[in-house]
Amino acid sequence: MTPWIRAYDDESDTWSYFELDDEGWALRQVDLQGPQRRLVTAASLAEVVEVRDHDNLAAMAAYERKYGVLAEGSLHGWHDAGGAAEITQYEFESTWAAARETLDAKRTEETS
Repeated sequence: MTPWIRAYDDESDTWSYFELDDEGWALRQVDLQGPQRRLVTAASLAEVVEVRDHDNLAAMAAYERKYGVLAEGSLHGWHDAGGAAEITQYEFESTWAAARETLDAKRTEETS
């Protein structure tokens, strides 16, 4: 079963939303920072692997500038962390869709 979680880091004032695989690795991640919940990250492991395997370092840098950097390492044991909770698939998917729409629109505006 795929877990979807939300975690808060008070040090950076960041809410992170994760879709995890069976081993606790992030498949997709959204980070919202500060009181205005500024979008920082909306990255996907499948996309990162695709860019890594089929493009060059410049393409990876462009991906990271647009979508941010996916968490590295397993989040196994997340339930023991303060500020972390399981969320519904719907909550994750709606947060993901809004984040990607925002970043894709921003990129379109920058290239226009």
